[in-house]
Amino acid sequence: MGGEFELIRRHFTRTAPADMMGVGDDCALLAPSAEATAVSTDLLVEGRHFFPDVDPRALGHKSLAVNLSDLAAMGAKPTAFVLGLALPRVDDAWLSAYAGGLFALADAHGCFLVGGDTTRSDAGTTLSITIFGSVPAQAALRRSGARHGDDIWVSGMLGDADLALRLLLGEPEVPVADRAAVLAATRRALEWPEPRVALGLALRGLASAAIDISDGLLQDLGHILAASGCGGRLCADDVPVSPAVAALPPLWRRRCALGGGDAYELCFTAPADARSRVADAAARAGVAVTRIGAVEAGAGLRVMDAGGNPVPDLPRAGFDHFPSTAGLAVDSLPEAS
Repeated sequence: MGGEFELIRRHFTRTAPADMMGVGDDCALLAPSAEATAVSTDLLVEGRHFFPDVDPRALGHKSLAVNLSDLAAMGAKPTAFVLGLALPRVDDAWLSAYAGGLFALADAHGCFLVGGDTTRSDAGTTLSITIFGSVPAQAALRRSGARHGDDIWVSGMLGDADLALRLLLGEPEVPVADRAAVLAATRRALEWPEPRVALGLALRGLASAAIDISDGLLQDLGHILAASGCGGRLCADDVPVSPAVAALPPLWRRRCALGGGDAYELCFTAPADARSRVADAAARAGVAVTRIGAVEAGAGLRVMDAGGNPVPDLPRAGFDHFPSTAGLAVDSLPEAS
């Protein structure tokens, strides 16, 4: 069966480009660039972020996708990543499938594995990826650039991943008649998210601020507004959703679309006079985008319906890993990305 080094050789050793020296040394060496280096790290913990019986190929895809999504939100081009694995046992079939999903997405984005670490864990599987990208420093998309009068946009559709998770958790109150059919229609959004890297690159020099939606639209848009010192107005009825989410009663539709995490779409702002250029950028990236509101003076976010009336019974702001620790959430700490 082999040990740790055989595991690495068999499943994770690949040839890196000439300007990178990766797996096999104590450190990876990345050639210096005239551009800024964007860095982001994400942890996925069994039982917290994924089910023990998840398809390992899907898990390989998602574990890299969530990091690529961070680069997308900065307008950064992926270059390399390192992988940390804590495993309860060596399972060649599981590792082969996991690596297959991981490397299929990595290859699609020209992102190379250049190092990492493995260890044994008695507490289930934990996955850690640190990803590196490049972006001209002045072109990087930040959370702090939104200005009064900017439009608020979102890519793709929201709510499917949250609805799928609720169904997989067996929440009995979810108001759908055919749970199996709805799960089949929404599960891919949860397990195979598509990072919007091409859109992030296309928005360089165009978007004034951006963030990826990992913890829910209300919470993540709130981060942009707070960092930019602005307020905002959001039309809940303009938020794009799939037929499965659209079929839910209004309260549940808002819960999934406004509060649901794991979407990995981009929320961004751009000047109102840039609408045609935003549409052109999205078309080049092959991603649908929808204008859902506007940045305003002041503070806070007003959520309205299509008639301009305040929306009642808004969902909680978003996911918090530590909801009982005096309001301090992991995702509110300063991020490398």
